Amino acid sequence: MGSCLSSESRSPLPGSPLGVRKKKGSRRRLGSRNSSFDYRKEEQLHRVPGRMFLNGSSDTASLFTQQGKKGTNQDAMIVWENFGSRTDTVFCGVFDGHGPYGHMVAKRVRDSLPLKLSSHWEVNVKSGELLREVSLNTTGSVCSEDASLLTADEEPRASVDADESGKNPEVFYQTLKESFLKAYKVMDRELRMYANIDCFCSGTTAVTLVKQGQDLVIGNVGDSRAILGTRDGNNLLTAVQLTVDLKPNLPAEEERIRKCKGRVFALQDEPEVARVWLPHNDSPGLAMARAFGDFCLKDFGLISVPEISYRRITDQDEFIVLATDGIWDVLTNKEVVDIVSSCPSRSYAARTLVDSAVRAWRTKYPTSKVDDCAVVCLFLDSNESSTDSTVKSKENVPSSEPDDDLTGLTGLDRSGTVRTGGEAVGEEENEEEASETNEEASDNEQMNVEVGKEWSALEGVSRLNTLLTLPRFVPDEEDEKAAGEKKKGRK
Repeated sequence: MGSCLSSESRSPLPGSPLGVRKKKGSRRRLGSRNSSFDYRKEEQLHRVPGRMFLNGSSDTASLFTQQGKKGTNQDAMIVWENFGSRTDTVFCGVFDGHGPYGHMVAKRVRDSLPLKLSSHWEVNVKSGELLREVSLNTTGSVCSEDASLLTADEEPRASVDADESGKNPEVFYQTLKESFLKAYKVMDRELRMYANIDCFCSGTTAVTLVKQGQDLVIGNVGDSRAILGTRDGNNLLTAVQLTVDLKPNLPAEEERIRKCKGRVFALQDEPEVARVWLPHNDSPGLAMARAFGDFCLKDFGLISVPEISYRRITDQDEFIVLATDGIWDVLTNKEVVDIVSSCPSRSYAARTLVDSAVRAWRTKYPTSKVDDCAVVCLFLDSNESSTDSTVKSKENVPSSEPDDDLTGLTGLDRSGTVRTGGEAVGEEENEEEASETNEEASDNEQMNVEVGKEWSALEGVSRLNTLLTLPRFVPDEEDEKAAGEKKKGRK
């Protein structure tokens, strides 16, 4: 992920994890009350029917995440069917956290953003209904400007089914676009005020979508990506990229950052990775131009405004893949589409894709630590019978057979966040460890985070002598013991 750096010649920034020392126990007491309250809310949220956030699958979706070799898994994902109590509607998203508290930021956005989006969508729908009612009851008193506004909002959206949505997709798109913009803005504002998470040098990407019938709206910040598997004129399966990796070196993004006095440049050790820096400090070195959190850069060009797009799904479109950059750093769009389409069962599609990416990391970049990976596969031809008809838990999704033959993975297209050099990865993945990653991460999220093991955003880079390492959350012995006792209690 490689997101935050700092020069050792500079003092820690005020408000950063290394900055102001708070009174002993003051934050913990506040955090303890908030954690208890948040835990109850999360328990209720996790019981919502049709909402999946752990490794598993349903008739229409497959999702899987696996921890890399950099520490706590900072990726999160979600699939929410019958989203907002709307028929034929699904919400999907993947979130790639970065920085000392990135795992907590990613999960907070995963849980809160869909609720905010649904709420704003409902408000916009009711506003449209009110405007339509006014237009029907008002004769000859509406000026031309108001008339155009009423036209744009004349259809209520809460009861729109697939057929009605097809008749007026512009209404669906404009309403949902406004809802996305509001939800992302409120989400970022909430992170700034949240007491339990220090988001000064921590944040997350987010690529999210809402599909209702044949209409698809995507909101994206950061460098996670969405692609579409579709048939071309020759009935061959091809990949269509639905989002843009919002890197700092994109012309429009770089121009905005420089206008806000931020700096954009790459380090000598990794010339392919452009980063965002403060005007007068060689920190934090964020490898993306948009993100939730990272408030140290929000006055210098970093934004959380999503790039929003619309697509009308056709009969040629088969599935959508959302994934964090741990996938795209080692696999091309076409390779991802081929892997998903060749999987014998949809239930294992996301798991198979992650396994393929991990093998590609070891082969392509043996001296670089494998990144966290999170994948959501959404299948569009829901009428086609699936091998599995019920939601599978993470325990029911077996690992695909190991296959070290990567002859088919040619034409590597890197997304620009790969680090080279450094510590070699020699050991094989522990499958049992991987299956328990989400459960451990959920336990860790309830803890009040303390400064733990030193962490560098350029883990795996050979030259670190000029970089100030940042703390990354690593459970101590007491935390691990408590988590172990909790697991035994569940059994």
